[in-house]
Amino acid sequence: MSRREISPEELAGATTVVIDVLAATTTLLTILENGASRVFPARSPEEADAVAAKLDGSEFIRGGEQGGDNIPGYDLGPLPEEYPPEVVAGRDVIFVTTNGTRAIAGAASAGEVLIGCLRNAPAVARYLEESGTESVYLICAGSKGLFNVEDFLGAATILSHMDVAAWRLDDAARLALEFADRHEGRTAQVLTDGRVGRWFVDNDRTETLDFFGDVGASDLVPEVRDGRLHRAETVETSGSGHQQDLKPET
Repeated sequence: MSRREISPEELAGATTVVIDVLAATTTLLTILENGASRVFPARSPEEADAVAAKLDGSEFIRGGEQGGDNIPGYDLGPLPEEYPPEVVAGRDVIFVTTNGTRAIAGAASAGEVLIGCLRNAPAVARYLEESGTESVYLICAGSKGLFNVEDFLGAATILSHMDVAAWRLDDAARLALEFADRHEGRTAQVLTDGRVGRWFVDNDRTETLDFFGDVGASDLVPEVRDGRLHRAETVETSGSGHQQDLKPET
């Protein structure tokens, strides 16, 4: 239900999908999609400084937030519209947030760490089914260490695009599927009803909220390897003859 529930020892060898719909994983997807050369999600400003020190001589961008506020001295904030192609294409980007990038760091013990959100939910679902992985954890970053509805919606949307009959589901996965069915076609309403989503409405950022909620707008599935984002590639397999595990640690 949140990043604080991550159990690194349970993730060993599994595929994980980290979800922070508003906004870290959506923004990271956008940065990579808009042509950034290298994208480094950092756990904290201190870790971001360490990454920056290794990029000495290169022209990089620092962006993100801490506690919901832009970070003093950083170039950009946490929202996707701040990273258009004309800003990030060919550039290195170091990105740090309160919840999303910490959840990514917390999942580092997994065999594979993917970045998911509503915009690439169908693509993530296809990737999981084609990859031949046997165990999947969907990790909601949450907010302030607690559950939030938009990340649960992201996990539910990924599940709703999968052939779940081929997987052994835990109780959280079943609950997420029920949530997806109950709210089918109501993505915008679910986002605006949430605490974080209401902030976007109250601050006249409905276009940004629409961007977050555009399910299937992207076919890109980012993977975190060696501390940076890459485009994930699948290798189709014939399967191992037994059911796979799908465990949304949402």
